[in-house]
Amino acid sequence: MSRNKILFGIGVLAFVSVIVTVRLGGFLVDNEYRQPERQVAVEEATGEAEATPRQQGIADEQAADEAEARARPYVEAEYRAVPFVGSRVTVWVLAQLHLLFAAFVLAVPIFAFIIEFIGYVTGEKRYDRLAYEFTKLLSVSFSMTATFGAFLTFALIILYPKFTNYLMHIFSPTFLPYVLLFFLEALFLYSYYYGWGKFGPKMHLFLGFMLNVVGTAIMFIANAWLTFMMSPGKREDVDGDGIPDFVSAVSESGALLSLRDAFFNFTWMPINIHRIIANVAFGGSIAAAYAAFRYLQARNDEDRAHFDWMGYVGNFVAIIAFLPLPFAGYYLAAEIYAFSQTLGVQMMGGTFSWLFVLQAALIGNLFLGANYYLWLGMGRIEGTAHFHRFIKWLLIAIALCFAVWATPRYAIASVSEIAAMGGSSHPQLSYLGQMSAKNTAVNILILSTYMSFLLYRRTGKTSIHPQRQLLARTQVIIFAAAAALVIFFGVFGYHQSVDAATRIRFAIPQVYSVLAAMVAITVIDLPLYRNARQTGETQWGRMPAVSQYALIFIALSFTWLMGLMGYVRSGLRQEWHVYGVVLDTSPDAYTPTLGFATQIVSVTVLIFFGLIGVVFWLSSLSGKKAWEPKSAVEADRLGEGHAA
Repeated sequence: MSRNKILFGIGVLAFVSVIVTVRLGGFLVDNEYRQPERQVAVEEATGEAEATPRQQGIADEQAADEAEARARPYVEAEYRAVPFVGSRVTVWVLAQLHLLFAAFVLAVPIFAFIIEFIGYVTGEKRYDRLAYEFTKLLSVSFSMTATFGAFLTFALIILYPKFTNYLMHIFSPTFLPYVLLFFLEALFLYSYYYGWGKFGPKMHLFLGFMLNVVGTAIMFIANAWLTFMMSPGKREDVDGDGIPDFVSAVSESGALLSLRDAFFNFTWMPINIHRIIANVAFGGSIAAAYAAFRYLQARNDEDRAHFDWMGYVGNFVAIIAFLPLPFAGYYLAAEIYAFSQTLGVQMMGGTFSWLFVLQAALIGNLFLGANYYLWLGMGRIEGTAHFHRFIKWLLIAIALCFAVWATPRYAIASVSEIAAMGGSSHPQLSYLGQMSAKNTAVNILILSTYMSFLLYRRTGKTSIHPQRQLLARTQVIIFAAAAALVIFFGVFGYHQSVDAATRIRFAIPQVYSVLAAMVAITVIDLPLYRNARQTGETQWGRMPAVSQYALIFIALSFTWLMGLMGYVRSGLRQEWHVYGVVLDTSPDAYTPTLGFATQIVSVTVLIFFGLIGVVFWLSSLSGKKAWEPKSAVEADRLGEGHAA
């Protein structure tokens, strides 16, 4: 039988089936039981109607369902699910977006206030304009922060109602001050922005100062809620033996014992310090990316010069804040260890150890990008040839430290590769994965970046200080001594007589030596190049386009790094909402894999940069001309033609 005949037969069969189905349905409806017409006439005459068995059955079912609903007790839902995405991913993305915008809104007023104060002291108008350019980014960003904060609050209440009620029970006394501070922040922010040029300089600086004070207080309160989930207690010498003891803020059942201990918990102050520094670095990088965006859009030399300088200042702020950031991270990690060695070991040597390799790669990229931008910046100034010979050595040092820092302790390898190596760690390269090598690498990276900044600062200048040779040699000696001390402790950490605890403590003298060296060299450099003779003029606006893409790359790396570190901090709790107190019994009570976490963070970063692009675009509208009808524009052109 041919294929066409088969298809024709199937079509006829389907048509007949439809006809039969329709006729059968009509037959059943027509033959449904109905009351006799004589009975209907009697019921209409007497005014009494008797339901059919079917109608009576439906009414009985409805009455039973209603009675069951009325008798059903109220049961509070612990969790609710979001289709396809999941509850945790929804809260994750909303929380990350809220924190990124909040970090930007808290950081920008800090350096906008500092820049405005510098302009007030020096009397230079360009600083005032620069501070205003930074502040223009705050209006829309503040609205974004509040919007995502509201989304996050509603998501927590809807998706995690029981846990949210528990946090509200613990921290309810802090909510009213938080709301009042948020109201004050909005008041000071819009007064500071819209009052630019309307108030006197001292009054306007006061508004900026109060904006920063209120914003920091808001962050401190929110950090207490956050850190309580990780470390529900504080450290205090209870028995007077000189050794700090752990004081729990809640009972074993989760009842609140002390709001003070819950607020000032183990990791509260480390998170405050780390976030203030990280927010400034992140805000500076985003502001520099905005300047790069405007630089690439500029159509005249004046705007190009202004946004070039703005990008330099933003990047300078980001680098200055970024240099001490690893030290603040060490402080936070040490407090996590002090609270729970289990959390500390899992953070550095367990589930999250490979994420720190990824973190090392990102931080290495940040150092490379920052140094590359500084080296390109030397092209703005004439007479920089004698400094170029140092760049290759700095690049070699940064690349070697980058490689050491990114080397893992244990390699992900196949069975044959593990057998060839004689274990899961490489017989030689595994030494570079230990903390001695890591601490040495990061400190040399910081010193190298600081040297790049010094070279840039000295470009186009000649010191006229009478003791310039002595001071310059002193700086070299301090720098060499700090580098030698860092390397000494790094190498000595591998000695067989040094145990693991002592090896970790070697990071303290390394950090102090680097910080002391940077402070001492800066103190010497300020008088050394005060009133220095200019051998070359700085020509702002002559930077190549690749330098602006470097600024955008730095901002992207900062954002991605913040997202991944947030995953580490939250993921350390594993199956706990509040570590050791409130257990997570939802379907999402598992630690996300590194691959899954990087996907979520990457999508969040893309969403953030899409939204921050909208902020950049809206901020750039203020500098454009007002819209005019085409007829008016053509009339102006005709008038100009007749005048010519």
